[in-house]
Amino acid sequence: MNILGWILFGFVVGLIARALMPGRDPMGLVGTTVLGIIGALAGGWVGQALGLYNAQDGAGFFGATIGAVALLFIYRMIAGRRRGVTSASSDRDYPRKVA
Repeated sequence: MNILGWILFGFVVGLIARALMPGRDPMGLVGTTVLGIIGALAGGWVGQALGLYNAQDGAGFFGATIGAVALLFIYRMIAGRRRGVTSASSDRDYPRKVA
């Protein structure tokens, strides 16, 4: 039941993170869940390392959400660079026809 709890928690945190940072994301259900789980782990670790809360505190939910938003921001930065390089090279390879 612990693993299912993490999956459900990650999904909820991932949905909240995507709602806080609106925009076009090609993530589906699995991507949103993975985003939430990894963000929750990262945010929880940072919050506990800074001494902001303990493992059993309810404030961990906010730390998890902040971690997921930060992870989504990093993902968009990396994905944006890839798209920029790909689209620039495709424009150069296939010039437009002028009618």
